[in-house]
Amino acid sequence: MMFAHDATSFYILRFVLGAAEAGFFPGIIYYLTRWVPARERARTVASFMTAVVTAGIVGGPLSGALLSMDGLGGLAGWQWMFLLEGIPATVLGFVVLRVLDETPADARWLTDPEKSALISRLQQESAPAAGRADGVSDALRHPWIWVLALVYFVVPVALYGFGFFLPQILRSTFAGTPFQIGALSAIPYLAGAAGMIVTSRHSDRTGERRWHVAVAAALAGVAFMATAFVEGLAPSLVLLSIAMLGLASMFGPFWTLATSFVQGPGAAAGIALINSVGNVGGFVGPYGIGYLRDTTSGYSAGLMGIGAVVLAGGALVLLVPDRSRRSG
Repeated sequence: MMFAHDATSFYILRFVLGAAEAGFFPGIIYYLTRWVPARERARTVASFMTAVVTAGIVGGPLSGALLSMDGLGGLAGWQWMFLLEGIPATVLGFVVLRVLDETPADARWLTDPEKSALISRLQQESAPAAGRADGVSDALRHPWIWVLALVYFVVPVALYGFGFFLPQILRSTFAGTPFQIGALSAIPYLAGAAGMIVTSRHSDRTGERRWHVAVAAALAGVAFMATAFVEGLAPSLVLLSIAMLGLASMFGPFWTLATSFVQGPGAAAGIALINSVGNVGGFVGPYGIGYLRDTTSGYSAGLMGIGAVVLAGGALVLLVPDRSRRSG
């Protein structure tokens, strides 16, 4: 990306980047289903997903600092940002191949009794069951998978819209330096990390998934909409932090609920389908907020729209049967 020199090269490289990373998230979720029993899955997914909010905590100040390197070594600040933020991902791609074991049976750090107990538990959970897609075609035709895909669509709409425009929303209420804006933008992600862990642990403890997703979505939706009616840095930051807390809290219970409808090859296909529909939301969110900002000269309409979409997703998830109780 650091070598983009016009709009065409930027879009081509961004497309290649998107294609390269497309399998990462669904691959991780599927990988976790091969290791973690359903009863502990929400907190495990949440532990993994804290990387997303941690990236928001670190990324804002870091990007602000890297942008300030403009001109150093003949490179623009945005070029330094793409270069230095791309190196860790490249290195970790090779580390994963050496460090991560494919299945519990391959783990040298587990004793034989531990392997047997874990494998037995996972095999019991993966036994054929009515309403659970096993093959790829079954997963792609499964009605509840498509409903869950629509539910998940709202998360990237809000997450990407929030992430793209949070610095600009804060800048509209606070005339700070790029580093200061980046530091302030970390606060909502800190709230999100805390909410994600607490909600997922409670979901695993109770075995309930749908209402955890719905209540978290309601909290996020109301907070987004309320932000449109306040002025000043402090009220906006508080409400946006509550919104991020609710949005992040959806992840663990949602993916545990979603994976309860699929197994085997169907799990990979179902997870990929849900994530693919969600990626469309990742386009709609920033584009929608940008369009509404340009047409209304402010962020209020965009925040209202995001809030309404998240509320709709929270209501829709309540239509889905909670199979995770039985699979846990």
